[in-house]
Amino acid sequence: MTDRPRIRNIADLAKIAGVSPGTVSRALSGAGLISQKTRERIQALAREHEFRPNIMARNLRIQRTGAIGVLIPLGHETGQHISDPFFITMLGLLADSLTERGYDLVLSRVIPTDDDWLERYADSGRVDGIIVIGQSDQSAVLDRVAARYRPLVVWGGHSRGQVHCSVGSDNVAGGDIATSHLIARGCKRITFFGDPTPLEIAQRLEGCRQALARAGLGDALTVFPAHLAAGLDDSDITAYLANAEQRPDGIFAASDVIAMSALRALAELGMAVPDAVKVIGYDGLALGEHTVPRLSTVKQDLTTGARNLVDLLLRRIAGEDTSSVVMMPELVARLST
Repeated sequence: MTDRPRIRNIADLAKIAGVSPGTVSRALSGAGLISQKTRERIQALAREHEFRPNIMARNLRIQRTGAIGVLIPLGHETGQHISDPFFITMLGLLADSLTERGYDLVLSRVIPTDDDWLERYADSGRVDGIIVIGQSDQSAVLDRVAARYRPLVVWGGHSRGQVHCSVGSDNVAGGDIATSHLIARGCKRITFFGDPTPLEIAQRLEGCRQALARAGLGDALTVFPAHLAAGLDDSDITAYLANAEQRPDGIFAASDVIAMSALRALAELGMAVPDAVKVIGYDGLALGEHTVPRLSTVKQDLTTGARNLVDLLLRRIAGEDTSSVVMMPELVARLST
């Protein structure tokens, strides 16, 4: 019995199949322009000879890496970690969506030390495109790089005149929804827990002020700049509530993680939720179903958001111009309010 000829490359397989190397390449990559019968015959020959194309070499030829960079810039929250429940949720959704589209995910947590961090990454050639989770205090950097580097999409807020393409919820509307819900529940002394340095948080605070002004409670707001990393240490929140001259009867937390910290602090101080203080968060994380009491929140559709991020990025890699996507958040009222 004669040994099967060894298939070392696409040219060898093309010779056996009696077709051109280009036809073999299109058959193995799933590209069009050849008949289904020819594609299936070539793929069967490849399996028979245990031939697998060199993907790295192919990517070099077409100037593609097959990878997407996912960056988390922490310019204002250097104590925040990738283990944050919001990041874990979003990363899982992005990984699923990218894998379905044939891409690998390359993750980097970035603490910017200068204004060139994103340009260096974009010019490194390591990835085909970049998804940035959160604008932090880096909106100017994102705009500058987006002006020349097309395959860049950002999860975050959207503002007039913004250059970079973003996907996120309508944070002003979300802040209004959360605060209006507290007002409807009888709250008259509302504290906003969150640092408004990043655009998303500033917009949620704007929506909060908007709802209070409409209700004639413009002077009823206090802002406590709780950090997004508060879930790791809620001592600052406990100290604030313990020493406040006038304790709030309603808390709007800029994230579910901050809201969970507030729930723990209130329990430690013996302040009953929702009887003495009502608490609402923002994001709609699954963990909110398991707090005591269960956390009311303004839900962002993170699943659709992740799909939009990937879809817009791949369209931009293909050369399209895309507009930002702003999704409407929704109230999820539970026992904490």
